[in-house]
Amino acid sequence: MREARAVFIVLLLAGPAPAIGQQLPDTLPEDMDAEALQELADARYPSATACASCHPKQFAEWSISSHAYASMSPMFNKFEQAINNLAQGTPAYFCLRCHASVGTALGERRDFALWQRAESSREGITCVSCHRVAEAYGKVNGERRITPGDMGEVVHGPFDRSGYIAMLSAPRVNILVRGAADRPGALRVHPEPIQSEVITQSEFCVACHQVQVHPGIKLETVWEEYRNSPAAKEGITCQDCHMGTVPGQPSGYSSGAAAVVPRVGGESWSYDQPRRLADHTFVGPGYPISHPGLFPMSAEESPFTIQEWLTFDYRSGWGSAEFESRHAGDPDADGFPPEWQDRARREEAWAIVRDNLGRWDDRKKLRLQLMEGSSRLDGPFFEGRRAVGQPLSFKYKITNLNKGHNMPSGSLGAQPQLWLNVALIDPDGKRIWESGHLDSHGDLADIHSRDVAAGAVEHDAELVNLEAMFLTTNIKGTDREMYLPVNFDADQIPFIRPGSVPVSVLNHPPGARMEKRSIPPLGSRWANYKVPARLIGKPGTYRLAVRLRSRSEPIYFMDFVGATNDMKRAMNEGITDVHPYAVEFDVR
Repeated sequence: MREARAVFIVLLLAGPAPAIGQQLPDTLPEDMDAEALQELADARYPSATACASCHPKQFAEWSISSHAYASMSPMFNKFEQAINNLAQGTPAYFCLRCHASVGTALGERRDFALWQRAESSREGITCVSCHRVAEAYGKVNGERRITPGDMGEVVHGPFDRSGYIAMLSAPRVNILVRGAADRPGALRVHPEPIQSEVITQSEFCVACHQVQVHPGIKLETVWEEYRNSPAAKEGITCQDCHMGTVPGQPSGYSSGAAAVVPRVGGESWSYDQPRRLADHTFVGPGYPISHPGLFPMSAEESPFTIQEWLTFDYRSGWGSAEFESRHAGDPDADGFPPEWQDRARREEAWAIVRDNLGRWDDRKKLRLQLMEGSSRLDGPFFEGRRAVGQPLSFKYKITNLNKGHNMPSGSLGAQPQLWLNVALIDPDGKRIWESGHLDSHGDLADIHSRDVAAGAVEHDAELVNLEAMFLTTNIKGTDREMYLPVNFDADQIPFIRPGSVPVSVLNHPPGARMEKRSIPPLGSRWANYKVPARLIGKPGTYRLAVRLRSRSEPIYFMDFVGATNDMKRAMNEGITDVHPYAVEFDVR
């Protein structure tokens, strides 16, 4: 098992070249400095911070979303770089087209570090990624076709111009729309939005949420799951569930003013008539593992650079009252880097970290609400006698209450993980049996566990894990379960190539196919368990504890892309436990 992996590493097949007719942006000049790049970005693709002054509610919601996190995510950056390294750069801009749509449109180099990118590029799926898209185009992965222009450019929204009082009263409220003469102190804004024909439709999401990689295998299938779902048949859109008042439920929208004008020298003024307000948090099962000084996004410019934040040890509590009181007498005791020698800077940074961690917790509550509302766990249902010296057989029923797509959905292959953790405690309070536990590295005890391979942990043969995987044909043996769909060629210079046999003939690329274990909309799955008779050794009251656990990435995949220990620690800290409960029963 381990030998096969050493010979054949499986890689993600990402499209190495643009589709025919697709226009990639001109590459930026090699000598363009950061200031010039930012000026170019402001002129073509303004940052979300420019929108925040008039749309504080929408910005606050978006700022903790996975859309805002798309480019900031350290896991994405590690993964994208690892794939390009292993495939000799063949994937090119494929991943960036969705995760850094503005950076791709600007022509930034794909290997730019975060601090080299323009502000709106670091914002991932930012305001202009959706509100400056005039058409739906789902024929090329990640093709957004963002209309370039500064803050005076037209935007697209769900409504027509009726109700936009400020645009009709621009001189009175001292705002400046396109075409008006400059006025001192005027706030420059976009004209009244053009009503979009597609922004309220599920098809608008297709470009980034239905991804087919170059040789034909599908990496993300959310759209096709939705297209065949009860929700689609009922006319429920992606936006209805992911932008409504209750995460994951078509519960309707809130109402209020869409914008607030921060009037110069006076109070802010809500100028829109009350209308439907969509929530821009886009709650999903994912969660951040970045440095909390960098995310969530802030409408205010950070007093510290990205590089400085990455050297700030928030886990030790630098800048907190407790930490600083312990080390007040010896400021150099912990060997602070030069940028954090000053106590006042550490305290300022800690205040930001503490606030952001609180916002992480707010997002966690929404994530739990989403997952508990979209699933149900029933059981245990016992089979046979419950007696000493007899095997104990039981099962649980996992139900997907979501009408819109499978559980779990999202990207396939590596993530996400959703599994059942069940433990049996005997009358003495000792845990005598468990399935769905983690090994010493934080992985499940399946075939990808290093502890299982080393014989340190027994293979969890009864594991119920709904994570989708790929089956690949490698050098030795038959099909093997892997976490990415493409074979790493056994020559010196591997490249990603199209399959030799048309996908339309086989319905999957040669040598790789997908194995979905997720539960379809409104479907159910039985989880069956059997505890060996030798473990039921005494009469008394036993307890079965169960929980459904969710994690964005498995640790073995994080190791594959070179994730740091802090990233892996944060990933495990963010595991969400859904429907935890326990039942007691007697054994005679």
